[in-house]
Amino acid sequence: MTDTDLIQIDGIDVIAAMTVVSEVGWDMSKWKTENHFVSWLKLSPDNRISGGKIIGKGRMPTHNRATTVLQMAASTLLISESYLGAQFRRLRTRLGPPVATKAMAAKLARLLYRMLRYGMKYADQGAELYDAQYRKQQVIHLKRKAAQLGLQIIELAPAV
Repeated sequence: MTDTDLIQIDGIDVIAAMTVVSEVGWDMSKWKTENHFVSWLKLSPDNRISGGKIIGKGRMPTHNRATTVLQMAASTLLISESYLGAQFRRLRTRLGPPVATKAMAAKLARLLYRMLRYGMKYADQGAELYDAQYRKQQVIHLKRKAAQLGLQIIELAPAV
């Protein structure tokens, strides 16, 4: 019906895809951008900002079925051996389970928006790629921090 295979996204099954499409429809032109769509689903942060500073954080309650289904789909990524699963596990250890689940639900919503609006295809890149990218990012961060302290980091060849 939508000409896109939404179940390509890890965590989204047939029931989740049908629920989201039945709640929001397949026409994503109602929302100007994917951020508007995520905000409509109440998956964006509710930060109170004054003077450019966050002065409070809140929770935006919702009774939208699509939001609930996306949060349940995000929680299933914990055991997934995919790129999204690796990202969810890293966020979960850093931010805690409730915040990470909401953040991954927002990511799933953005992927669904792109697939329905632009016909984008989703191809999972695997947890190994995510871990390699994360390690590379950490090495760059450590080298920058060491340079600020007047030190130098020398990488060793990986042990075989």
